[in-house]
Amino acid sequence: MTDANSIDTTDVRGSCTWCEGSLRPGHFVHAIGAKVHALCSEDCLRAKLRDDAAKRSRVRRRNLKWLVVTTSLVAACITPHDGPLSLRRAAMTPKPPTQSPDAPLPGAFGPEWPPSEESLLEDLGRDAWLHPLAGPFRRMPARDSRVFGAERAGDRPIECRKGHCGVDLGGEIWGEQVRAAHDGIVDRVQRGANDAHGGHYVRIAHHNGTVFTQYFHLAAVARWVEPGVHVKAGDVIGLLGDTGVKESTAHLHFTVSVRPASTLAEYYVDPEPLIALWPLRIPLPSSPVVLVSTEGPPGVPLGGAPVGAVRAHVVAKRKATRAAAKSEEREATEAPAAAADDAPAAESSE
Repeated sequence: MTDANSIDTTDVRGSCTWCEGSLRPGHFVHAIGAKVHALCSEDCLRAKLRDDAAKRSRVRRRNLKWLVVTTSLVAACITPHDGPLSLRRAAMTPKPPTQSPDAPLPGAFGPEWPPSEESLLEDLGRDAWLHPLAGPFRRMPARDSRVFGAERAGDRPIECRKGHCGVDLGGEIWGEQVRAAHDGIVDRVQRGANDAHGGHYVRIAHHNGTVFTQYFHLAAVARWVEPGVHVKAGDVIGLLGDTGVKESTAHLHFTVSVRPASTLAEYYVDPEPLIALWPLRIPLPSSPVVLVSTEGPPGVPLGGAPVGAVRAHVVAKRKATRAAAKSEEREATEAPAAAADDAPAAESSE
């Protein structure tokens, strides 16, 4: 018999799967599916389990990446051209701005800067104005001598072509009512003798003092019309007459002037294209009801100043005004002139 103590306990059937050490009786066996791993100790078993878990995690991540790439390629191949990829390309390409049908027209919030003759007339044409003389017939200058720019004696502003700075309207009815063409504030009233400068007249400021209308040769001015009083379009401000008229018959001399900013000079514009389109106040026969209508045919302007010459003069006049303002600031010896002195002098239409 062989002594038990002399038996060799070394297991020569193999070595440890993890550390490659010799296997001894009582070793550990780790089975995964059909595979069996023999391990010499518990420490090797734990290390083997951790390594297997790490390998499985790496395999899962690699498979997930391939799944994402494969899915993206398949989606790109089967998606139509107008699908999400095309939408993304369209979103990256800037589109020209489109104007809504209800969007305001360019310049709807005021004239361009610096304003031109066309932009000022366009802005005034869009506003709600009223012909200063009532209908049913639209009164326009009846002859060439009554249009804007018609020849007049004396030194006249160049934007008026050194001639007539307004239009002469009406005269068929002496004493008929003259009405404010637009909402505004009375800027100046002349009730006394003024034969050399248009007789009795009213000057109204509109749009915060950027537009002015003047009504000359009035037979009388309404009592309530005083500087600083608010007027509405259609309010009676006076009666048509012949004060200050030297040669022609009674008529209304009507002017429109603009001053877009306090630093710019005030200058006249031709009101004839405006009054040719402004609505008429039409009284109904034997009725106190009055209609304000735009259904009447537009007037046909007889005159028209050359726009290019007017613009050149306006630019030169603005430069002169700015130079004068800077000179006054440097000197700083005189108080600012009264607001009334800034306006163009009232001129006679005759």
